[in-house]
Amino acid sequence: KEGLGEDLGNRERILKLLRFSTSNNDAVSTSLQDYKARMPDGQKAIYYVTADSLNAAKNSPQLELFKKKGIEVILMTSRVDEWAMNFLTSFDGTPLQNIAKGAVDLGDLQDEAEKAEAEKAQETMKPVVDKLKTALGARAKDVKVSTRLVDSPACLVIGEGELSPQMIQMLKQMGQDVPESKPTLEVNPDHPLIKKLEGSEQSDDNFDKLAQVIFDQALLADGGQLEDPAAYLKRVNELLMR
Repeated sequence: KEGLGEDLGNRERILKLLRFSTSNNDAVSTSLQDYKARMPDGQKAIYYVTADSLNAAKNSPQLELFKKKGIEVILMTSRVDEWAMNFLTSFDGTPLQNIAKGAVDLGDLQDEAEKAEAEKAQETMKPVVDKLKTALGARAKDVKVSTRLVDSPACLVIGEGELSPQMIQMLKQMGQDVPESKPTLEVNPDHPLIKKLEGSEQSDDNFDKLAQVIFDQALLADGGQLEDPAAYLKRVNELLMR
Protein backbone atom coordinates (compact mmCIF):
# COMPACT_ATOMS: atom_id res chain seq x y z
CA LYS A 1 0.00 0.00 0.00
CA GLU A 2 2.92 2.36 0.60
CA GLY A 3 3.77 1.81 -3.04
CA LEU A 4 0.69 3.79 -4.06
CA GLY A 5 2.57 6.91 -3.03
CA GLU A 6 6.16 5.78 -3.45
CA ASP A 7 6.20 3.65 -6.60
CA LEU A 8 4.29 5.57 -9.25
CA GLY A 9 5.54 3.38 -12.06
CA ASN A 10 3.94 0.28 -10.57
CA ARG A 11 0.81 1.89 -9.09
CA GLU A 12 -1.60 0.22 -11.51
CA ARG A 13 -0.09 -3.21 -10.78
CA ILE A 14 -0.23 -2.55 -7.04
CA LEU A 15 -3.89 -1.54 -7.24
CA LYS A 16 -4.80 -4.99 -8.53
CA LEU A 17 -3.13 -6.60 -5.49
CA LEU A 18 -5.00 -4.64 -2.81
CA ARG A 19 -7.46 -6.61 -0.68
CA PHE A 20 -9.99 -5.29 1.83
CA SER A 21 -12.82 -6.25 4.13
CA THR A 22 -16.22 -4.81 3.26
CA SER A 23 -19.52 -4.21 5.00
CA ASN A 24 -20.66 -7.49 3.42
CA ASN A 25 -17.60 -9.60 4.15
CA ASP A 26 -15.19 -9.49 7.13
CA ALA A 27 -12.50 -11.46 5.30
CA VAL A 28 -9.68 -9.37 3.82
CA SER A 29 -10.35 -10.77 0.38
CA THR A 30 -12.16 -8.17 -1.76
CA SER A 31 -10.22 -6.44 -4.54
CA LEU A 32 -11.27 -3.13 -6.03
CA GLN A 33 -12.20 -5.01 -9.20
CA ASP A 34 -14.40 -7.43 -7.21
CA TYR A 35 -16.16 -4.50 -5.53
CA LYS A 36 -16.72 -2.69 -8.81
CA ALA A 37 -18.17 -5.84 -10.41
CA ARG A 38 -20.77 -6.02 -7.62
CA MET A 39 -21.83 -2.35 -7.87
CA PRO A 40 -25.55 -2.00 -8.65
CA ASP A 41 -26.82 0.06 -11.57
CA GLY A 42 -26.84 3.72 -10.64
CA GLN A 43 -23.87 3.59 -8.24
CA LYS A 44 -21.33 6.13 -9.46
CA ALA A 45 -18.50 5.71 -6.90
CA ILE A 46 -16.51 3.16 -4.94
CA TYR A 47 -17.45 3.88 -1.32
CA TYR A 48 -15.05 3.34 1.57
CA VAL A 49 -14.56 4.30 5.21
CA THR A 50 -11.40 4.30 7.35
CA ALA A 51 -11.21 3.32 11.03
CA ASP A 52 -8.78 2.07 13.67
CA SER A 53 -10.22 -1.46 13.70
CA LEU A 54 -12.63 -3.71 11.82
CA ASN A 55 -15.17 -3.51 14.65
CA ALA A 56 -15.02 0.29 14.66
CA ALA A 57 -15.48 0.40 10.89
CA LYS A 58 -18.43 -2.02 10.92
CA ASN A 59 -20.20 0.03 13.60
CA SER A 60 -19.42 3.47 12.20
CA PRO A 61 -22.49 5.75 12.10
CA GLN A 62 -21.33 6.74 8.62
CA LEU A 63 -22.40 3.30 7.37
CA GLU A 64 -26.03 3.49 8.48
CA LEU A 65 -27.60 4.82 5.28
CA PHE A 66 -25.51 2.46 3.15
CA LYS A 67 -26.59 -0.55 5.25
CA LYS A 68 -30.22 0.52 4.95
CA LYS A 69 -29.94 0.65 1.18
CA GLY A 70 -27.80 -2.48 0.90
CA ILE A 71 -24.84 -0.63 -0.61
CA GLU A 72 -21.49 -2.32 -0.01
CA VAL A 73 -18.74 -0.19 1.53
CA ILE A 74 -15.02 -1.02 1.68
CA LEU A 75 -13.70 -1.06 5.27
CA MET A 76 -10.14 0.25 5.51
CA THR A 77 -8.60 -0.51 8.90
CA SER A 78 -4.85 -0.53 8.31
CA ARG A 79 -2.80 2.42 9.63
CA VAL A 80 -1.43 3.04 6.16
CA ASP A 81 -4.83 3.13 4.41
CA GLU A 82 -5.69 6.75 5.14
CA TRP A 83 -2.27 7.91 3.92
CA ALA A 84 -2.38 5.69 0.83
CA MET A 85 -5.81 6.97 -0.23
CA ASN A 86 -4.32 10.44 -0.64
CA PHE A 87 -2.67 9.07 -3.79
CA LEU A 88 -5.74 7.27 -5.12
CA THR A 89 -8.76 9.15 -6.43
CA SER A 90 -10.20 6.57 -8.83
CA PHE A 91 -9.96 2.97 -9.98
CA ASP A 92 -10.62 1.85 -13.54
CA GLY A 93 -12.44 5.11 -14.27
CA THR A 94 -14.63 5.03 -11.14
CA PRO A 95 -14.00 7.63 -8.40
CA LEU A 96 -13.35 6.57 -4.83
CA GLN A 97 -15.37 8.34 -2.14
CA ASN A 98 -14.68 8.40 1.60
CA ILE A 99 -18.20 8.34 3.08
CA ALA A 100 -17.01 10.24 6.18
CA LYS A 101 -15.93 13.27 4.15
CA GLY A 102 -18.16 15.92 2.65
CA ALA A 103 -21.81 15.50 1.69
CA VAL A 104 -23.36 12.13 0.91
CA ASP A 105 -24.41 11.98 -2.73
CA LEU A 106 -25.93 8.65 -3.72
CA GLY A 107 -26.98 9.96 -7.11
CA ASP A 108 -29.43 7.60 -8.80
CA LEU A 109 -29.56 5.41 -5.67
CA GLN A 110 -31.59 8.07 -3.84
CA ASP A 111 -35.18 8.70 -4.95
CA GLU A 112 -36.93 12.05 -5.24
CA ALA A 113 -39.11 11.44 -2.18
CA GLU A 114 -36.02 11.02 0.00
CA LYS A 115 -34.52 14.22 -1.37
CA ALA A 116 -37.74 16.13 -0.71
CA GLU A 117 -37.92 14.78 2.84
CA ALA A 118 -34.32 15.85 3.48
CA GLU A 119 -35.04 19.37 2.25
CA LYS A 120 -38.09 19.58 4.52
CA ALA A 121 -36.05 18.44 7.53
CA GLN A 122 -33.45 21.14 6.81
CA GLU A 123 -36.12 23.82 7.15
CA THR A 124 -37.93 22.30 10.14
CA MET A 125 -34.74 21.77 12.14
CA LYS A 126 -33.22 25.18 11.43
CA PRO A 127 -34.00 26.66 14.91
CA VAL A 128 -32.39 23.66 16.66
CA VAL A 129 -29.40 23.69 14.30
CA ASP A 130 -28.79 27.39 14.95
CA LYS A 131 -29.04 26.83 18.69
CA LEU A 132 -26.59 23.93 18.50
CA LYS A 133 -24.11 26.11 16.62
CA THR A 134 -24.26 28.65 19.43
CA ALA A 135 -23.94 26.00 22.17
CA LEU A 136 -20.95 24.26 20.56
CA GLY A 137 -19.18 27.46 19.57
CA ALA A 138 -15.64 26.83 18.35
CA ARG A 139 -15.83 23.04 18.82
CA ALA A 140 -17.66 22.54 15.52
CA LYS A 141 -17.07 24.20 12.17
CA ASP A 142 -20.77 23.85 11.39
CA VAL A 143 -23.94 21.96 12.33
CA LYS A 144 -26.18 20.41 9.69
CA VAL A 145 -29.14 18.06 9.36
CA SER A 146 -27.81 14.68 8.27
CA THR A 147 -28.95 12.53 5.37
CA ARG A 148 -26.57 9.67 6.23
CA LEU A 149 -27.84 8.65 9.69
CA VAL A 150 -30.52 6.08 10.49
CA ASP A 151 -30.01 4.89 14.08
CA SER A 152 -27.46 7.27 15.63
CA PRO A 153 -28.35 10.75 16.92
CA ALA A 154 -25.31 12.45 15.38
CA CYS A 155 -21.97 11.99 13.65
CA LEU A 156 -18.92 14.09 12.81
CA VAL A 157 -18.01 14.82 9.21
CA ILE A 158 -14.86 16.40 7.83
CA GLY A 159 -14.57 18.36 4.62
CA GLU A 160 -13.14 17.09 1.36
CA GLY A 161 -9.37 17.41 1.45
CA GLU A 162 -9.19 17.68 5.24
CA LEU A 163 -7.37 15.25 7.50
CA SER A 164 -9.37 12.50 9.20
CA PRO A 165 -9.03 11.84 12.96
CA GLN A 166 -7.00 8.71 12.16
CA MET A 167 -4.58 10.66 9.95
CA ILE A 168 -4.22 13.43 12.51
CA GLN A 169 -3.46 10.91 15.25
CA MET A 170 -0.89 9.13 13.08
CA LEU A 171 0.90 12.38 12.20
CA LYS A 172 0.99 13.46 15.84
CA GLN A 173 2.51 10.11 16.82
CA MET A 174 5.20 10.75 14.21
CA GLY A 175 5.96 14.08 15.90
CA GLN A 176 4.65 16.21 13.06
CA ASP A 177 2.76 19.47 13.44
CA VAL A 178 -0.86 19.04 12.41
CA PRO A 179 -3.00 21.97 11.23
CA GLU A 180 -6.12 22.58 13.28
CA SER A 181 -9.19 20.95 11.76
CA LYS A 182 -12.71 21.23 13.11
CA PRO A 183 -15.46 18.78 12.14
CA THR A 184 -19.04 19.45 11.16
CA LEU A 185 -21.68 17.94 13.44
CA GLU A 186 -24.52 16.27 11.53
CA VAL A 187 -27.70 15.48 13.49
CA ASN A 188 -30.39 12.90 12.77
CA PRO A 189 -33.77 14.71 12.71
CA ASP A 190 -35.64 11.45 13.34
CA HIS A 191 -33.73 10.42 16.48
CA PRO A 192 -35.63 10.83 19.80
CA LEU A 193 -32.67 12.57 21.44
CA ILE A 194 -32.53 15.21 18.71
CA LYS A 195 -36.31 15.59 18.80
CA LYS A 196 -35.97 16.20 22.54
CA LEU A 197 -33.84 19.25 21.76
CA GLU A 198 -36.81 20.76 19.95
CA GLY A 199 -38.90 20.69 23.11
CA SER A 200 -39.70 24.06 24.64
CA GLU A 201 -39.21 22.57 28.11
CA GLN A 202 -35.44 22.52 27.63
CA SER A 203 -33.68 25.19 29.67
CA ASP A 204 -30.66 26.88 28.10
CA ASP A 205 -28.37 25.13 30.58
CA ASN A 206 -29.88 21.72 29.89
CA PHE A 207 -29.74 22.31 26.10
CA ASP A 208 -26.06 23.25 26.32
CA LYS A 209 -25.23 20.12 28.32
CA LEU A 210 -27.10 17.89 25.86
CA ALA A 211 -25.37 19.59 22.93
CA GLN A 212 -21.92 18.95 24.42
CA VAL A 213 -22.74 15.31 25.23
CA ILE A 214 -24.10 14.68 21.72
CA PHE A 215 -20.92 16.14 20.22
CA ASP A 216 -18.67 14.09 22.54
CA GLN A 217 -20.56 10.87 21.78
CA ALA A 218 -20.21 11.52 18.06
CA LEU A 219 -16.49 12.07 18.60
CA LEU A 220 -16.15 8.78 20.48
CA ALA A 221 -18.13 6.90 17.82
CA ASP A 222 -15.72 8.29 15.24
CA GLY A 223 -12.72 6.90 17.13
CA GLY A 224 -11.64 10.26 18.51
CA GLN A 225 -10.40 11.08 21.99
CA LEU A 226 -12.10 13.45 24.44
CA GLU A 227 -10.05 16.45 25.52
CA ASP A 228 -11.73 16.43 28.95
CA PRO A 229 -13.23 13.01 29.86
CA ALA A 230 -14.03 14.17 33.39
CA ALA A 231 -16.19 17.03 32.10
CA TYR A 232 -18.00 14.62 29.77
CA LEU A 233 -18.77 12.21 32.62
CA LYS A 234 -19.97 15.07 34.82
CA ARG A 235 -22.42 16.21 32.15
CA VAL A 236 -23.69 12.66 31.54
CA ASN A 237 -24.18 12.06 35.27
CA GLU A 238 -26.08 15.32 35.67
CA LEU A 239 -28.39 14.43 32.80
CA LEU A 240 -28.92 10.90 34.15
CA MET A 241 -29.85 12.31 37.55
CA ARG A 242 -32.53 14.46 35.89
